[in-house]
Amino acid sequence: MSPPPTEAAEAAEPSGAGQPSGAAEPSGAGQPSGAAEPSGAGQPSGAAEPSGAAEGSGATESCGAAESAGPTAPVDVDVDVVDLYLKHIGSGRAVMGRVMGGMAEVRSEGAWIHADDGRRFLDFGGYGVFILGHRHPAVVEAVHRQIDTHPLASRVFLEPVAARAAQALAAHTPPGVDYVHFVNSGAEATEAALKLARAHGRTSVITTRRGFHGKTLGALSVTANAIYQTPFQPLLPDVTQVDYDDPADLEQALAPRRDRACVIVEPVQGEGGVRIPRPGYLRQVRALCSTYGALLVVDEIQTGMGRLGTWWGVDAEGVRPDVLLAGKGLSGGVVPIAAMAATAEAYGPFSRDPYLHTSTFGASPIACAAALATVRAMEAENTVARAAALGLRLRAAVREVCAPYRGGLVREVRGQGLLIGIEFAEEQAVGELLLELIARGVLVNHSLNSTRVLRLTPPAVVDDEELDLFLTTLAEALHSTAGRMSG
Repeated sequence: MSPPPTEAAEAAEPSGAGQPSGAAEPSGAGQPSGAAEPSGAGQPSGAAEPSGAAEGSGATESCGAAESAGPTAPVDVDVDVVDLYLKHIGSGRAVMGRVMGGMAEVRSEGAWIHADDGRRFLDFGGYGVFILGHRHPAVVEAVHRQIDTHPLASRVFLEPVAARAAQALAAHTPPGVDYVHFVNSGAEATEAALKLARAHGRTSVITTRRGFHGKTLGALSVTANAIYQTPFQPLLPDVTQVDYDDPADLEQALAPRRDRACVIVEPVQGEGGVRIPRPGYLRQVRALCSTYGALLVVDEIQTGMGRLGTWWGVDAEGVRPDVLLAGKGLSGGVVPIAAMAATAEAYGPFSRDPYLHTSTFGASPIACAAALATVRAMEAENTVARAAALGLRLRAAVREVCAPYRGGLVREVRGQGLLIGIEFAEEQAVGELLLELIARGVLVNHSLNSTRVLRLTPPAVVDDEELDLFLTTLAEALHSTAGRMSG
């Protein structure tokens, strides 16, 4: 295999890791019995521990072999990272770490993550963060330069890096969505949008079933999943759930809430299992919001920044939301940053009073330097067009690999751009296949709001050899999983 590319980003988003449901408190260093992740990503029955399953697999030897090239972050070899998680971060995460093989990730570049045991993993996951891959040189250079000059601001004077980053992002948002409020995470962007809606008197919120918008209190109120909501109730009042891709259901909810509603929707439901609406759905949502005086918030935290093969999911239908949420890919995979962008009319309350909604670290120079460099790199490298072309190839190839299992193990392969879902007939298959792929040196994601869907969100920097390696590995892992599931 040729050396991995040097384009890069950073590590997977921790919020996507999902606490195992009903996991027993681990006793000692042994692996717990019966611990299961909500998505079904538990230990496959009869499967070897992922860290030991590498033997005998050609794909694992090529993907997971020890690598010596490139700098490695200092690692204290005498420290048991799982034990530290158990003592200081959480038992559930420690359980998951053991199930996944007990490795710690210590280095990354391009489409690759390196573990502390010397193996490397082809990253087709990353929860949508790494559209530019890991540690993209232009983003890393910009961040280094900002660290060497002015990483954090006093918040007294104007911040030129934030202004330039806002200008660069607004050059690609839908026409008229010109005002940008930078925050630190996607959930914070959702919170900002909900507060902005309230500033306009839109206190009744309408969200979609299986929608995912974050796990802070306000964002969780519009994340339609009882597993995550129930422990924290009561949440925000006057939140209504409607069916996704169902304009009639939305209109029924909007009619009694004229001029006081806020609608939040995703162009494609990522955590909902890569659910793609019928053509025209977003235009209908826009029209209904205009008719009933509702504020339209489109959550593009996962779908934006080229992930769907367009800058934004709304671009395909020419929809202009009142508020657009960006994140994940905006970071360049190097420094966390997200944003709420809005029209002048919608943004009015925040524009007039800069202290109405603030954050100590929001719009920090170091994060805005990463965002600015990300937009510039995407422009220079034509990342959006590359994501569209690569997505077409990958989706067709994954369908071909899955074809022998259609009607049995696999229900459907669907996707748009570089957001692809494989839906299985049984929840258990997701966990089985996820661990089979890890054992062979490939990382993918489960879907938090759809436990039968395995999700692929690879970087746009994947080359032909890496694409072929992924498909070969997927075929091997499917074959092994199908054998165990039928046996």
